[in-house]
Amino acid sequence: MPKISKAIANLDDSELGDNLLYYDYHVKHLLSLLKKGLGPDDDAFMSAYRSFEGEVFENYAYEMLLRYVKQHQFIKKFIVKGPHKERTKAQPNALSVNWKGQIVYRIKRNEIGEFDAMFFTDKELYFVEMTLVGSVTNLRKRMRKKRALLQTLFPHYSIKALLILNEGVTGLSTLPDYATAWVTKPYSAASVFEWLQQEKRPRRKPFKRISGAQIVGTEDLKIHPFRYYNTLGWVLNKTRIKNGVINTQFLFSKTVQRYHDLFVKMYIGYMEPEAFHERFPGIANPHDARAYIAIEKEHAGGYILNFFLSHSRKNLELITERNGKPYSVKKDPYGVTVTEIAYISNVVKAPHALTSAQIDTVIRKLSKHHTED
Repeated sequence: MPKISKAIANLDDSELGDNLLYYDYHVKHLLSLLKKGLGPDDDAFMSAYRSFEGEVFENYAYEMLLRYVKQHQFIKKFIVKGPHKERTKAQPNALSVNWKGQIVYRIKRNEIGEFDAMFFTDKELYFVEMTLVGSVTNLRKRMRKKRALLQTLFPHYSIKALLILNEGVTGLSTLPDYATAWVTKPYSAASVFEWLQQEKRPRRKPFKRISGAQIVGTEDLKIHPFRYYNTLGWVLNKTRIKNGVINTQFLFSKTVQRYHDLFVKMYIGYMEPEAFHERFPGIANPHDARAYIAIEKEHAGGYILNFFLSHSRKNLELITERNGKPYSVKKDPYGVTVTEIAYISNVVKAPHALTSAQIDTVIRKLSKHHTED
């Protein structure tokens, strides 16, 4: 288990020079608020500033990790990103570094996993989360997804998580066994923000590039083949059995639960317009669209059914039931769910149809299951 260094714990940046000023920052909105006369007393300003400060902290922690790696030979590979490498575009169906300098896994047009940093020992792979959140509780779902993706891509490694956090963070006792937390002193990005807001920015010191045998690109990694959409179809077919009831033994197997962590939701069939109207008479369905049904694994480990109405290629509506009442939201027209529905709509067959009564049976079966990290 890697141990935090005194330099990182105390936020010592004496070796960084002006490296933090070479990263890209999303400050256009923040600077516009400043020009309007808004400041720390305004909620909108503080929300934007806190987001910016999180970006700077991630870059600070990454720079410090680069130097940490050079001092610890048990780390065999550390993935290079940001200004330490040339800009590249993300590659489909591969772990790569995108144009923004982030380590991502991309399928076609969508990035389904992003990692602040990543390093390998002989037998372990660590993905790193650097964040200024006040509580780690809401990180658990994100961590499960990232870990499941890396377990799929690197099946011969034990996947671990390293969280770099600030003093005062709560929920550390709830972290899963595979996660290690480093806690630093409170971080401030004031000096970087002061430089960014100047119209004539002072000249930066030369960039300090870190290199060596341990510092490698994603192209040096060998990943296990992973077919995203084919896996969705495989689970769809294997989950269903005769009489419209789900195969819970398959669905809650170790392999499928790993995929469920990765995908978050697994599709189990669809409802014809008539069956959907019977269950949700108050939800408009002007085009008599089928409703595609998925089981979502929630943040706390429970399960809920999602009903997706595809009104058009990029007009997707999500309906969920809570306490017997339906709730509807529009989905991102460019999100991965839109592409998943496009795929599922082409592979479902008549035996995948579900009635409202069968949906109730599914809900009862799901209510008996709850997973932990």
